Amino acid sequence: MAPVPEIAVADIGGTHARFARARVDQAGRVALGEPVVLRTGDYPDLPSAWRAFLECEPGFAPAGASFALAGPVGEGPFKLTNADWSFDPDALPRELDVEDVTLLNDFAAIAHAVAGSRREDLAHLAGPQEPLPDHGTVTVIGPGTGLGIAHFRWHEGRALVQATEGSHIDFAPVCPLDDAILSDLRTRFDRVSVERVVSGAGIAHIQAAIAASEGRAPALGDDLAIWKAGMAGEDELAERAVDHFVATLGRIAGDYALAHGASAVVIAGGLGQRLQQHLCAPAFHEAFIAKGRYTKLMKAIPLSLVQHPQPGLLGAAFAHLAGKPVGKAVGKRR
Repeated sequence: MAPVPEIAVADIGGTHARFARARVDQAGRVALGEPVVLRTGDYPDLPSAWRAFLECEPGFAPAGASFALAGPVGEGPFKLTNADWSFDPDALPRELDVEDVTLLNDFAAIAHAVAGSRREDLAHLAGPQEPLPDHGTVTVIGPGTGLGIAHFRWHEGRALVQATEGSHIDFAPVCPLDDAILSDLRTRFDRVSVERVVSGAGIAHIQAAIAASEGRAPALGDDLAIWKAGMAGEDELAERAVDHFVATLGRIAGDYALAHGASAVVIAGGLGQRLQQHLCAPAFHEAFIAKGRYTKLMKAIPLSLVQHPQPGLLGAAFAHLAGKPVGKAVGKRR
């Protein structure tokens, strides 16, 4: 039997660019090599980061490459949403010296990973404790540097993945604290999207609004410090900010489930994994199902959490295998 060719995969976000070797066997199973993690801000563009990755993998000559990118992927030049990297799909095969280059949205990649996941790759959070359904639509949502939203539906046994920019819809407050968060963010931004609140940086906005409503100054101002202290219960204000973030994520996940007509919802991303204990608490599910006349419908939707450590890389490999990514650049090496 001929050896299975290796491809290179990458999951490129506003903070980190993760690269790895990937081997896909004849049965469609994907095996990933050890990821090489680079800081996106340390490199001016993809080709320079690509060269740094290949220096870590001497002798590796990939048969193709598949890149999951944190932003909308189009046919013409485009850029990441939360970083300055730009991409020209037509130029990438020449710039990277790879014949076959697949480009897709990062959360489309994660949706591919969810669709191809094993049962042990998903942890139950709330709702019916069932395996991922083989029918209907599955919503995939995950907070990180930004907020990723995608969904897929099953058609003749195959997952049809749709990337979205759903995180950029308007943020809609439902309580006085949300009103305060929105009011504060309006002084900073022309438009307040969901991502301004439900993302890693959103925790500081939530904490600031809680503190202002009580006429006090927070002890912590750095996003990472707030997350660390809040999840560990080391600072009362930070802990309340994390609790409100989790409830807001639950509410927003419920909104997307309604909009997508979802049969299941999957939470993804490193921040989601770190919040697993909080997502299993009642407040998250209570916010998810609190949809008035549709509460009964929401209770029937299972929620789970991606457990795989590198779903973006895994999904990039699955997308390359599927052969129908969101965008594809094919060229000859020079």
